[in-house]
Amino acid sequence: MSKTVEFFFDFGSPTAYLAWTQLPKIAAATGATIVWRPLLLGGVFKATGNQSPAAIAAKGRYMNHDLARFARRYGVPLRFNPYFPINTLMLMRGAAGYQDDPRFHAYLTTIFQAMWVDEKPMGRPEVVAEVLAAAGFDAAEFERLINDETVKERLKASTEEAIARGVFGAPSFFVDGELYFGQDRLDFIAEALAK
Repeated sequence: MSKTVEFFFDFGSPTAYLAWTQLPKIAAATGATIVWRPLLLGGVFKATGNQSPAAIAAKGRYMNHDLARFARRYGVPLRFNPYFPINTLMLMRGAAGYQDDPRFHAYLTTIFQAMWVDEKPMGRPEVVAEVLAAAGFDAAEFERLINDETVKERLKASTEEAIARGVFGAPSFFVDGELYFGQDRLDFIAEALAK
């Protein structure tokens, strides 16, 4: 029986973007299944008292340098979004709404690309609508989706569950009930999935 890795993520995290570029390869190599778990990082921060590394100037400068190192190691593009921090509520509701839709992975690609490669101001509804339309999504459908009470509740429940399980930031992963935090722990996740 193959293992699963739960991936709690928010588009507002550049480390979640980096993890997203690598986790599918790890899952494929180990025969594991990814369980995609959108959450609202702002809600996690509020509940746990945590904050973005960018809130501490020296840590933020180091983190930007470190992110560039990992992007080079992974061979993926990464441009720090000049509009950071971005309110990702509508983006994460979109992830929760498309989670069971065949277009889910196209949505992830579209939003992560816009955030961490194309440097778009993705907190602006008109920009989100343009980005989604260019990727073949219907902006009116997206608007309905993110305002659906079931979708809102799904994102809220996922966020609350993450907090209850000890999550304090994103990306966070669970393998065999064990929490791993940060994209720089992907080697431990690969080991756990290979056991």
